[in-house]
Amino acid sequence: MHWVEEIQSWIVTRYDDVLNCFRSPDLSADRSKFFELQFRMLGLELKEAQLLIDTVRREMVNQDGAAHIRLRRQASVGFTPQLLDSWRPAIRGIMNKLMDEVQQRGHMDLVQQISYQLPAQVIAEFLGIPVEDRESFQEWTQPIFQLSSPTVGTDMVALAHESEAAMHKFDAYLRKLIAERRRNPGPDIISHMTQFQGPGQMSEDELVANSALILSAGHATTTDQISNGVYELLTHPDQLQLLRSNSTLMKSAVDEIMRFNPTMPFINRFAIRDFELRGQTIRAGQMVFLGMASANRDPSVFEDPDRLDITRDSTHHKNLSFSFGPHHCLGAGLARRELEITFEVLLERLPDLRLDENNPPKLKSDTLLFRGFNSLPLRW
Repeated sequence: MHWVEEIQSWIVTRYDDVLNCFRSPDLSADRSKFFELQFRMLGLELKEAQLLIDTVRREMVNQDGAAHIRLRRQASVGFTPQLLDSWRPAIRGIMNKLMDEVQQRGHMDLVQQISYQLPAQVIAEFLGIPVEDRESFQEWTQPIFQLSSPTVGTDMVALAHESEAAMHKFDAYLRKLIAERRRNPGPDIISHMTQFQGPGQMSEDELVANSALILSAGHATTTDQISNGVYELLTHPDQLQLLRSNSTLMKSAVDEIMRFNPTMPFINRFAIRDFELRGQTIRAGQMVFLGMASANRDPSVFEDPDRLDITRDSTHHKNLSFSFGPHHCLGAGLARRELEITFEVLLERLPDLRLDENNPPKLKSDTLLFRGFNSLPLRW
């Protein structure tokens, strides 16, 4: 347990502690409080970003207890294993098309040509977003994600206003799309959500907010995880060779890569009452960062935790990269399939893939919530 004065927050690092915090009724997932806190510190009034705050509040990831369960039940109809498996050919088709565009060149920036493109195209296909609109939603989600995990030197006031403007465009677009899906449902997840007939159906505002959540979260983290995973395979040639020689290890390889280098090192929670943890008192209203990346390297849980081992048995201890408990990532199954297919196609089509020795990778600026690459040049 560490109190960090600069960010007025607790950092939790051990596997058991992180796990228990995910289960704890003393901690709330309502991260709209994070934005509210930011705006107060910036001297902004909440009404200057009211739609953004309201939308974040309505997202299932920011709800607790029965409210979270009600929203998640309706969204989960589009994330069954059978339905996700039916999307495998579409994911492979998108990946092969991206590879067709670069294979003859002999080089690429993985971030720009694959990592940034594939998850966005997959989630847009998954939600039935027309091809001509897909660049727009990427532009709208960028400032919102930046606001949730800003880097040093960012003009936060300008970013808050940019995020609110983007949210208005995003909201208007989704309302039209949802109305269209009500009239003409298809195989996409928005259609599944609008056709849901169970108890406690989402309101129109909740449907918009959670469609925005799936659309934005569904590509941002997978983008970084693809780059992180390829980098780890290329810098651990023994594991890469093992995977090339035994494709049945792909599922365990994806799991191990996410344990070893997850795209989200931390996730934050807010204390709703005073409670004790490891002899420390966490006060109501304080923010707590749960260290999923450090929990995944806890030596009391994972043997030789700083070694990448794609044959590692994860039967007894699951890595926490997709969170845990009621808030376990709804899109985990889709993300795993995207990663498996991306790695499979890369290994099939580029047998001599390697890092570009003349152009070093460039990591993103450090933030607590996201980790990945701005650039990952490769050759073959």
